[in-house]
Amino acid sequence: MWSRSPRNAPAARLPRRAILLWATLISLGIGLIEFGLPLDNFLRIVRNAIASHAASGEVVVIAIDDRSIDAVNKWPWPRSRYAEITDRLRELGARQVAFETNMSGPGNATDNKAFEQALARFDGHVVLPARFSSESRFKRFNSPLPLQDFRRYAAVVNTHVYLSLWDQVKELPYALEYEDRTFPSMAAYLAKRPGDNGSYFRIDYSIAVDSIPTYSAVDLINGLVPPSEISGKTIIVGSTSAQSGESYFVPGNGKVAAAYVHALGVETLLQGRPVEFGWLIPLIGVFMAVCVQLFAKRRWQVLSGLATAWAMLLGLPLLLESYLIFVDIAPGLCLVIVSGGLSIWHSFRMSYKARGLTNGVSGLPNLNALREQATESNTALVAARIHNFAEIASALPQETERELVSQIVARLAIGARGGKIFQGDEGIFAWLASSETGAPLGDQLDALHALCRTPIVVDGTHVDLAITFGIDAGTDRSPANRIGGALVAAEEAQAEGRRWKEFDAAKLKDMAWKLSLLGRLDSAIDAGELWVAYQPKLDLRSKRIVGAEALVRWSHAEKGEIGPADFIPAAEQSNRIDKLTAFVLESAIGTASEINAHGGNMDVAVNLSARLLDRPDLIDRIEALLSKHRVHPRHLTLEVTESAAMTGHDRSIEMLGQLRDMGINISIDDYGTGFSTLDYLKKIPATEIKIDRSFVKMIDRSQSDRLMVDSTIHLAHSLGRTVVAEGVETPEILRALEAMGCDKAQGYLIGRPMSVRNLHRILSDDRRHAAA
Repeated sequence: MWSRSPRNAPAARLPRRAILLWATLISLGIGLIEFGLPLDNFLRIVRNAIASHAASGEVVVIAIDDRSIDAVNKWPWPRSRYAEITDRLRELGARQVAFETNMSGPGNATDNKAFEQALARFDGHVVLPARFSSESRFKRFNSPLPLQDFRRYAAVVNTHVYLSLWDQVKELPYALEYEDRTFPSMAAYLAKRPGDNGSYFRIDYSIAVDSIPTYSAVDLINGLVPPSEISGKTIIVGSTSAQSGESYFVPGNGKVAAAYVHALGVETLLQGRPVEFGWLIPLIGVFMAVCVQLFAKRRWQVLSGLATAWAMLLGLPLLLESYLIFVDIAPGLCLVIVSGGLSIWHSFRMSYKARGLTNGVSGLPNLNALREQATESNTALVAARIHNFAEIASALPQETERELVSQIVARLAIGARGGKIFQGDEGIFAWLASSETGAPLGDQLDALHALCRTPIVVDGTHVDLAITFGIDAGTDRSPANRIGGALVAAEEAQAEGRRWKEFDAAKLKDMAWKLSLLGRLDSAIDAGELWVAYQPKLDLRSKRIVGAEALVRWSHAEKGEIGPADFIPAAEQSNRIDKLTAFVLESAIGTASEINAHGGNMDVAVNLSARLLDRPDLIDRIEALLSKHRVHPRHLTLEVTESAAMTGHDRSIEMLGQLRDMGINISIDDYGTGFSTLDYLKKIPATEIKIDRSFVKMIDRSQSDRLMVDSTIHLAHSLGRTVVAEGVETPEILRALEAMGCDKAQGYLIGRPMSVRNLHRILSDDRRHAAA
């Protein structure tokens, strides 16, 4: 039985809940401050255009336009003119007449008398305006009532308009109170649709403004308007001149004279009584659909939730508005867009992170994924080491490696009993095995070893596997330590000719060999047994060698060459890396000084242990070495591994920032094998990203690795970082990197680690080729 973390399910749901929470909060904010009004107006303009229809023709506008004003050559008009209009409309049989212009001023006594008499002749059929508001939300308008003599023969209505935050006419009132009296709005009065004091209705802007019958006032006075266009109609008289009339911004129509706004209000109420649902109810409906989309387990449920949300946002408002039911959908639309965007971004981050947790060839989770795996107390970690994997992989065609791994995993899966198998490099596989499986784990591994003795067939070739197993049952240690322990046990099993072996945790207490090695290391530095090799870096644009990475080597008098993997980790773990790093820095900076003093322009890169980033004197020591050898800081690059940098303290990040401020280049080494996130790239003050060889070596065979490298290059460039690809071993890979825009390359194709003498030689050859 395989162990599974009980925390996995809640963790998977947590991002969805966070996405829903943030999207909802943003949408609520947009609704409360009306920030989405421009978007709602735009969408309503589109819907109005789709549902556009003509006015009923029952409302006619008599426009005091520029021709009418020019005919009198005076503005404001004398009220005798309004008297002429009133009498003319009465003669033509108008049902009712509403004046939109102000009638509250004192005026000329003779003109006032003429208008009063005209009103008396048309008693009860004329409406006069007074514009006022009982504390409008954004503006307060007040104007006195029409003259008392006029009010004896005419009804008084308010002509207030509701202006939104964006100065657009959104609604008209049914009625407003002024001086302890309630006055209906012009639209409500003319349409005979009374409403409560202080209540508003939304205007139906799908009614085409240009379909409202309009005649010039001067043509009316001169008898040029046919009686049939006036008889039995509701008439609104108002100024439409841009110089003298009041206008408002109407969505989809721009600036429109106030008379047309009131005419649209009348036309709206003639269709029925509008209902305003606002934005909250649609948002609740969309919220439910988004919940279905985010939390549904079946694909059809997800698609149904998404389709429902978009239908509610785009199709339903069009249908509702045909019945004068108005909704605002910008907050709901924001909820869908933000939740969808956050979901896509989360999926991208998870996918991007997963690439660092997946083997590029087989697609299996790698050992980094195993290090993050939560385990239970009854599980043992089993590692399988195929010792001849490199020989097998090199002998078979390159494209068959996936098939090779697939067949190996098929056999290991029998021993893993259906659990997840993790793949490392060079023939390393691991899984977690429960102690509650019936047969002892050792017996299972004996049977699995016997099964693996049977050759596998890959591309027609029979392949024998040299395999051993290691077990680490120390559940009190971290997964990373247990992987190491199991691999050590597998190596010991191979050396002892056994099929499997369990790691002996008691060996961790025996540090005698480590102390002896470290003691010899200190004396080796003093005795000159350590030396620095240089692996050149190629600039892919100029095709010149522009730098080299400094790599420490140990040539022991008795044991010969000792690999860096044998002494550098031990030096780091025992806090003995300080002297070793100082030696490499001294040698590397001295070499750069020597080369650049002879006309070169070479940079050197030195690996910097994360443990040294806590040293307060690190900057002073590096500055002293640069000054001693007269090397500009730009010629020094300090490489810090991705995992080491991210697991460091804030002090480490601060130290890297200070080194960069000095002009020293900071490189993220082994990029792609650790965290590999945008947050990580922004946090580390790096000037360079070094893509790990495990990704680079497969870009000509693995589409996923190629995409990972290509996206990393573009992401790094967008953040102002340069990119170095390590592990370049073939011309095809080099050409692919050039096509992707990679800056520099390092690998055996460019040059193996070499002595200073050989470095001088290839630099001289490089200069001669450049000169030729």
